[in-house]
Amino acid sequence: MSECNQACSSCSENCSERKEELDLKEKLHPMSNVKKVIGVVSGKGGVGKSLVTSLLASGMNKKGYKTAVLDADITGPSIPKAFGITSKAVGNENGMMPVKSKNGTDVMSINLLLNDITDPVVWRGPIVGNTVKQFWNEVIWKDIDYMFIDMPPGTGDVPLTVFQSIPIEGIVIVTSPQELVSMIVEKAVKMADKMNIPIIGIVENMSGFKCPECNQVHNIFGDSNIEKVAQEYGIKVLDRLPIDPAIARACDAGEIESYSGNIMENTLKIIEETRI
Repeated sequence: MSECNQACSSCSENCSERKEELDLKEKLHPMSNVKKVIGVVSGKGGVGKSLVTSLLASGMNKKGYKTAVLDADITGPSIPKAFGITSKAVGNENGMMPVKSKNGTDVMSINLLLNDITDPVVWRGPIVGNTVKQFWNEVIWKDIDYMFIDMPPGTGDVPLTVFQSIPIEGIVIVTSPQELVSMIVEKAVKMADKMNIPIIGIVENMSGFKCPECNQVHNIFGDSNIEKVAQEYGIKVLDRLPIDPAIARACDAGEIESYSGNIMENTLKIIEETRI
């Protein structure tokens, strides 16, 4: 380490003598303009994080906003499939261009760059993290009102990179009704607190199934304790998404934008009205 001159603003060392916080934020591409960035996170995989991301982007698009999805789940990307995007991302001398969905949502995902979408991404953490940074600073995001970042599950390298490198204005935590929901939420809350990221609230996915024959709601994954968990951590329950075969069919067909249910209305309203 070189001799300290007390000029913390021009120094990249993260030493014990630092008087100013080290800013690790990556700059947007000069031709980009993104007004608000919302992260969608979970403490574990398989709870429907990509589904919630897709519904949020599609929902805000239907409200008349220009939306985008940055798929930060590099090793398990599913956003292009949900939006029915099969074309590849292309670039020019200025930078990389996101691919537009049928309804105009801009999407960037590693699957839009691979020759074969079934090819596994067998990369170490630093390379994955750098790829996410490139999705932010080398892609030209034009006039985006709301960008939603589909985060990989857990609290590893990529979520840390996103929180440090991209100006996230708030996160939505996705959970399921199982008993381990408390652990899922706690992990996400603690990481957000450490990174000083505001928590918008919780969305509970797979929250019961309404039988079309008897019209009764069946709690397939057990009774929900989401209200108790949310109260414990002082955060809001935004919405509860039921198990709906129509949603599964829309995702499988690449037509999530055509889903007409109003299951995310409260979350969309709060995101729209919140001044984070």
